[in-house]
Amino acid sequence: MKRIYETILSRHMDHYRQMAFVSGPRQVGKTTACRALADHYLSWDVEEHRRLILNGPASVGETLNLRRLQEKLPVVVLDELHKNPRWKTFLKGFFDLYESDCRIIVTGSSRLDVYRKGGDSLMGRYFLYHMHPLSVAELLHTLPPGSDILREPAPLQDIEWNTLMSQGGFPEPFSMKDPTFQIRWRKLRRQQLIREDIRDLTRIEDLPQLEMTADLLAERSGEPLVYANLARDAGVSPHTLKSWVHTLCDFHHGFIVRPWHRNVSSALRKEPKWYVRDWSSISDPGKRFETFVACHLLKAVQGWTDLGLGEFELRYLRDKQQREVDFLVVRDSEPWFLAEAKHSNTRLSPALQYFQDQTKASHAFQVVETLPYVDANPYAHATPHIVPARTLLSQWL
Repeated sequence: MKRIYETILSRHMDHYRQMAFVSGPRQVGKTTACRALADHYLSWDVEEHRRLILNGPASVGETLNLRRLQEKLPVVVLDELHKNPRWKTFLKGFFDLYESDCRIIVTGSSRLDVYRKGGDSLMGRYFLYHMHPLSVAELLHTLPPGSDILREPAPLQDIEWNTLMSQGGFPEPFSMKDPTFQIRWRKLRRQQLIREDIRDLTRIEDLPQLEMTADLLAERSGEPLVYANLARDAGVSPHTLKSWVHTLCDFHHGFIVRPWHRNVSSALRKEPKWYVRDWSSISDPGKRFETFVACHLLKAVQGWTDLGLGEFELRYLRDKQQREVDFLVVRDSEPWFLAEAKHSNTRLSPALQYFQDQTKASHAFQVVETLPYVDANPYAHATPHIVPARTLLSQWL
């Protein structure tokens, strides 16, 4: 299955000298997409490649013959390089030596931008791309959106919609369409994430307790994240719990959506909301669909930002009177559209109109999973509307 990211990265290689950093969850398809573009592939997980990398940038360049005249600059893919404790130093040296002789893609399952917390910087030497699981729009389109950002609505076949909802968006279980394989794959993936990736790259020692915390968080997908309550259930301190949540976000196991404040009453609640990346693990249909929409929106806002189409954020709204809208997309610091996710409820939520008035957002949607596709553009309307998920999600990324 060709991913949209192959086109995005191919265009990057053709137009920019900067390295392409590709960050995303374990087994989301980073290596497959990047190797499809690679002339040379080096993985930190391969012992022979690791020894070569440890010899330094010049040794890698000589082995790959990067100073040999070629008709087209070769593409060098460096996979899981962040596992090298000195990966930033290596990359700086390699890029500065061979910037004019090759194009470089760097991949990683943990966040490649966490180095910003440190003292040195690779700023100016890279562009970051976030890779996400499959989405409705990616199953319909192989090319990224243009300057208009929003695509025209398009119908997705029932079999693909149902598979995406039940098997999740990770390529392997989606392609297999086998529920028993998906259960075994999900369990193995989580074990590898915690017992290998997090164990090797963090100082967390109580991995069984971390696994239990991940289970508790899966049950709470779509809920406000109250650290004190979750810490009590997990049997750890709130400080430890908060640190673990941030680690799970860094390794793309889940993500948090923070509330929006500007131009809205100070009575808004301040707790973030937590979502897991794999919505197929959620049994409750309402929570599963809300997480499904959350993952689609995160992919859209990060993708639009990565492509230079603007600065986008994903937020939510909830006040102390229990009025709530699940999602607010902010475009260039201004509220753009609201989205309330419902499994089957077609009674328009009054909170949409209330918060649209408060935020001055251009659009407000109640997104319903069970409604059939409608061939019409929801963004043609300025007032709150009930829209089929199959229509709206096909317009994103």
